[in-house]
Amino acid sequence: MDNKVSNPKVEMPGGMGLNEKDYISELLSCLKSMEKDYTVALTEASNEDLYNTYYIMFSEISKLQREVYEIMFRHGWYCLEKAETNKISQKAKMLNQELQSLSSN
Repeated sequence: MDNKVSNPKVEMPGGMGLNEKDYISELLSCLKSMEKDYTVALTEASNEDLYNTYYIMFSEISKLQREVYEIMFRHGWYCLEKAETNKISQKAKMLNQELQSLSSN
């Protein structure tokens, strides 16, 4: 059984030069890194105005990252793996237990 979820791949020219897939892959990596950095900045911002500015920037970068991911997925350049239903249920149960534990403290 094939566990992959993907679209037909749009082929790009090979060789030494960079192509559209190379550029968009690098853009996605950069946006993911920026998203992580803004997450840290948000947790460390002590000033409310600074926090709000970081939050707006984080939201915009997050939206852009999602758009780039969607483009890559549509072109078949980003492949996902199907998760088994029982693994999803187990993870959901574990996260709910952790949430209840946090709520009771």
